Amino acid sequence: MDKRKIGVVEDDEALCGEIVYFLESNGYEAHAVAMEDYCVEGILKGGYEMLLLDLGLPGTDGMALCREIRKVSDLPVMIITSKDTEITELMSMNYGADDFVAKPIRPQLLIAHMEAIFKRVYKSGQDRICLDGFEFFVSTGILSAGGKKEELTRNELRILQTLAQKRGSIVTREELMNALWDNYLFVDDNTLTVNMTRLRGKLENIGIYDRIITKRGMGYQLL
Repeated sequence: MDKRKIGVVEDDEALCGEIVYFLESNGYEAHAVAMEDYCVEGILKGGYEMLLLDLGLPGTDGMALCREIRKVSDLPVMIITSKDTEITELMSMNYGADDFVAKPIRPQLLIAHMEAIFKRVYKSGQDRICLDGFEFFVSTGILSAGGKKEELTRNELRILQTLAQKRGSIVTREELMNALWDNYLFVDDNTLTVNMTRLRGKLENIGIYDRIITKRGMGYQLL
């Protein structure tokens, strides 16, 4: 099973390192978000499945950042802060956070809160798939990036799912056609080309260019 990818926005380097280490020790793929990426674009390009967000960031209002993220993405956000007050918790929820954990962080409690969010948000398995800069939802076929959305057809969704499952590897036309139809030998090969062209067009419509490349004579690759 693929590891859950977690972004950690915490300017205290020592604490951030501890959180990343603990998460990775417990089966997650954790990344410390660089200070220059303390913005909506910087965070969303990471393709995280959850964000741990400190409120007390230098030069940045953590709650405002949470609010801006929520305007364009359903990325689960857990607030981590030393301000353990009812008002802070209420404000965090009002700004779109999914949960709230106070410092000093108790590692096992943090994991319990995270897993509760995952169970609630990803009820149907891996419904939301994040790929650097954009995301798509299996249950609805919605493709989105930076606030822009496109609706995928069943075939376009299956193509993107298949490419995402083998991201970085070449996927043959036969593999893709098998994903679309039970017996690809009875399908016009041009149908796959048409669906691929439409999928690329929808990615471009939301600002994602050159992410599906053609490997002539071999197949396709999602970067």
